[in-house]
Amino acid sequence: MSGAALAIEIVVVFFLALFLLHRYGDFRKQQRMVLFCTLLAWYLCFLIVFILPLDVSTTIYNQCQKDNNEHAAMVTVTVALSNQTTANSSVTPTRSLPKMCYKPWSYIPTGIMPVFWRVVYWTSQCLTWLLLPFMQSYARSGGFSITGKIKTALIENAIYYGTYLLIFGSLLIYVAIHPQWRLSWYELQTIGITAANTWGLFLLVLLLGYGLVEIPRSYWNASRRGHLLLKTYFKAAKLMSEKADAEESLEDIMEEVRKVSESIKYNHPLRKYIDTILRKCPVEYQEKMGRNMDDYEDFDDKQNTYPSEKVLVKLHKQVIYAVQRHNRTRVQWQILLEQALHLEDVAKNETSSTRQFVHSFAPTEPTGWVSRYLYTPTVEWYWECLLKHWFYRLLAVVLSLFSVAVVWSECTFFSTQPVLSLFAVFIQLAERDYNYLYIEMACFITIFFLCTCVYSTVFRIRVFNYYYLASHHQTDAYSLQFSGMLFCRLTPPLCLNFLGLIHMDSAISHQQKEQTAYTSIMGSMRVLSFIANGFYIYYPMLIVILCIATYFSLGTRCLNLLGFQQFVGESDMTSDLIDEGKELIRREKRKRQRVEDGENRRREWKERYGGQRDDYTARNRSSHAELKETGYSDVSNAAGSGGGSRQAKYTRPSGRPERDRIELLQDAEPLDFNADMLSDDPLESESGRHSGGRYLSMSSSRSRIFDDV
Repeated sequence: MSGAALAIEIVVVFFLALFLLHRYGDFRKQQRMVLFCTLLAWYLCFLIVFILPLDVSTTIYNQCQKDNNEHAAMVTVTVALSNQTTANSSVTPTRSLPKMCYKPWSYIPTGIMPVFWRVVYWTSQCLTWLLLPFMQSYARSGGFSITGKIKTALIENAIYYGTYLLIFGSLLIYVAIHPQWRLSWYELQTIGITAANTWGLFLLVLLLGYGLVEIPRSYWNASRRGHLLLKTYFKAAKLMSEKADAEESLEDIMEEVRKVSESIKYNHPLRKYIDTILRKCPVEYQEKMGRNMDDYEDFDDKQNTYPSEKVLVKLHKQVIYAVQRHNRTRVQWQILLEQALHLEDVAKNETSSTRQFVHSFAPTEPTGWVSRYLYTPTVEWYWECLLKHWFYRLLAVVLSLFSVAVVWSECTFFSTQPVLSLFAVFIQLAERDYNYLYIEMACFITIFFLCTCVYSTVFRIRVFNYYYLASHHQTDAYSLQFSGMLFCRLTPPLCLNFLGLIHMDSAISHQQKEQTAYTSIMGSMRVLSFIANGFYIYYPMLIVILCIATYFSLGTRCLNLLGFQQFVGESDMTSDLIDEGKELIRREKRKRQRVEDGENRRREWKERYGGQRDDYTARNRSSHAELKETGYSDVSNAAGSGGGSRQAKYTRPSGRPERDRIELLQDAEPLDFNADMLSDDPLESESGRHSGGRYLSMSSSRSRIFDDV
């Protein structure tokens, strides 16, 4: 099993990162380099979290081996001394037995972990400080060529990189002019790592203080169905406003594109840039603009003012952003609508006496075998109306206890005598019995909870429209890479903070213990003692203030006072938005109900008269074939007679009443026929007929059409 656990976790973590990237990114539309950099950043951060428990168990085993070696050396010296003093005595000195060290099942051989951590850490740091900022500017650039995008990215990052070089150069000059400072390369490297971790710890405490309170509260509120439904109405009103704004913005941008497209004709040198912009526009706008480009004009014959390439680059950038925002709001509205309808169905089914869950509308996707055999309407009713409510409450209580334990340990982890950190107590109890499985599970659950609190906050926060992680493939390239940057900057200080909580970081606990391979890569924090003994110990205590502020929703209330619409229960603005969202959902329900009723009537009409229509269509085809044969034979006979009547090929066969009835049967449509939905009907698509309007019934009853048939 040596190294097998490491290999398994490497593969599992890769697929986990790939799954999350597929959920938030779009593999078909986004650039491959953007997806690769984001996947690599997420993968390395998740890898650190999953592999660190194995490093802890391996370090505990190495510490046991070290203690036994020291014990054996001390016993050898003690025996040698005792032999000299008791040479003439018959008393035999007693010897203490060494501890039994059991090798963990996931033991990683010595020398592998330092190399592994060094590669993972420095790769993630290169991503977050160098490559990802460059790729952000590259992805947002509106350039039409790779060279143009690279040039734009370098210009935008000149200040970013120049600031780093200025700070680093100032530090080097400061160290050089002080002869009492003789810093080696290792110490300079440690200073750089410490500076990066200090910045990450500053942001980590802010995000962790929010997540420790908000995650348990979100599950508790999810168990309150009335509260969750009101919040969904509130979100619907806000999202509809954003959706209307996105549509209006897209219309304005498309109008500018139309004007530019009409001014620059096909033979203009800048026309290739216009074609690139048009390919980024929605299909309906491409069709509208394509109708106005049938002429071919020579741009040299007219003295018109044409936009420059910089203007087109800016327009290209605006088109990409507007189209992405429009698609995102449209998809989010459909998802939020499904959630609101589901919550309303849950509220209706709570009083059901049949104990079977009934949906207001049929599912849009076909049901799988799980829904047919396992998740039946009865099972769904028990889960949605009875069990889910209590399960979320129990989960909220468990997560609240975890949050309290984290807050207590963050405030007391520096105390080693006595040990006050709860997580350190748990690990030390398991260390006495060398229960490595328990140690790894305790470490994994603890660090997984910390990462959930921090990473979920990264996924929830939204900086206007510049940074926003939206699921269902609606996250833009800039937000994906920004999240990768945050993960790479937050994960190393998060792991160091976790090692401090369990007293595995000697720089904070000040204990002479075996260091983990991860801590050895970070370097000794004693180079900067004021950070190791001050900032790293006392700054995490601010998490108490942040948790209290989050519990009382101080940030939400402040944003609400500043005019940003937030869900605050006693606010008049919140009540108005809830009423507006409720009306929007009611309107969408009526619209969907009309569509479903129309589909049902159309289905009934096809079931009643579809068979007769097919029969008469077949008869029409056969009679038409017979008529053609009859006409051809008449023409042949007339030609063979050498002069007979040449009107035979123009004669029309009999049976007109039958054809009239057949045509009337084919033209009959249901009362609610809509031409927009004509293509959805396989019968109409088969006949190849198209219509541009809405049919109205000319009789009081549809059955009278077939009275003569």
